[in-house]
Amino acid sequence: MTANDVWPPAGSLPAWTDTYFRRTRAVVERFGDCQVTYAVFMRRPVLAATRLAREWLAAMATARGTSFEVEVCYDDGAWIGAGDPMLRITGSFVQLVELETILLQKIGAACVAAYNAYAMCEELPHVAFLAMDSRHCAGTEMAELMAYAASVGSQAARASNGALGFIGNATDATAHFFGQGEGKGTMPHALIGYAGSTLRAAQMFHDTFPDQDMTVLADYFGQEVTDSLEVCRAFPDLAAQGRLAFRLDTHGGRFLEGLDTQASYDVLDRHAPQAIRGYRTETELRHLIGTGVSAAAIWHVREQLDAAGFPAARIVASSGFSPGKCKVMAVARAPIDVIGTGSYLPSNWGETYATADVIAYDGVSRVKVGREFLIKPKD
Repeated sequence: MTANDVWPPAGSLPAWTDTYFRRTRAVVERFGDCQVTYAVFMRRPVLAATRLAREWLAAMATARGTSFEVEVCYDDGAWIGAGDPMLRITGSFVQLVELETILLQKIGAACVAAYNAYAMCEELPHVAFLAMDSRHCAGTEMAELMAYAASVGSQAARASNGALGFIGNATDATAHFFGQGEGKGTMPHALIGYAGSTLRAAQMFHDTFPDQDMTVLADYFGQEVTDSLEVCRAFPDLAAQGRLAFRLDTHGGRFLEGLDTQASYDVLDRHAPQAIRGYRTETELRHLIGTGVSAAAIWHVREQLDAAGFPAARIVASSGFSPGKCKVMAVARAPIDVIGTGSYLPSNWGETYATADVIAYDGVSRVKVGREFLIKPKD
């Protein structure tokens, strides 16, 4: 990776860094450079996801004709406690000081997103995940960081308990993080509206991509069960081969077809009674028996597909699948084959703030009062 392959490139960096770092560089250049060591940390537990930041740092060093010594305290995928230094970076103060702004941008959100992705995969190890975060990202740079973070969290969950984890994502540009050559996906709601019916959209898609597996959105007309069964009957071979799936994306303003509150309780009582017997928060109850894509909704569709003779047809669930919702789905043993989610993205942005402090000047330990914990103990 070169300085021209990363953002911002070396030539644009001064305009994107905090002004006080640029002015600090000017002061140090005037009064004499020194070797400094930075410690990078976060204020909450996270999963390490620093590779992209380190690659950017290496590209900047090359572009500036210098080198930095980087001590990686935690490999990608490792747990990091609040306040634990994840990186220690040593080099010229002149060359390092104005890199801090961008370096921290590339660390904090990625580490929190990796933590969240891990938590989701850990709760549902037998479910495959698709990263559908791109539309929720603030630009392509963030989209790259978030896809990378999902892959880090996924790999950690695989190592921890053999989870299926994230098997792909929605865009070609970041598919390589998941070992794929291209993004995954079949049809948005717009295609259903264009076709005029769920069945016609499925027919159009299959005519255009006859060799691809097909995932059909089932909620456009509010007939998740009716339309899913109609598509199964039109494509019985695909359904029998497990190559036909139905994506449930029912919005939170209504119940999935055939359900209300009582019917939702009844479905869960048949399949996962323990889920509704214990204490549940209001949010957990909504995920279990409420409107939208609840655990009861997923069980209901599974019941109907099986009863109609399509047990191999698969269910893809989406709509707000955060770590908390995944935990509830695990309690309900919801029969999900794949989850499409972008909700591993940090929801509390204040938790994503990474911090860097200089902890040594020319080998002499020195840090602001209250941050002494960052200084590396002497052997």
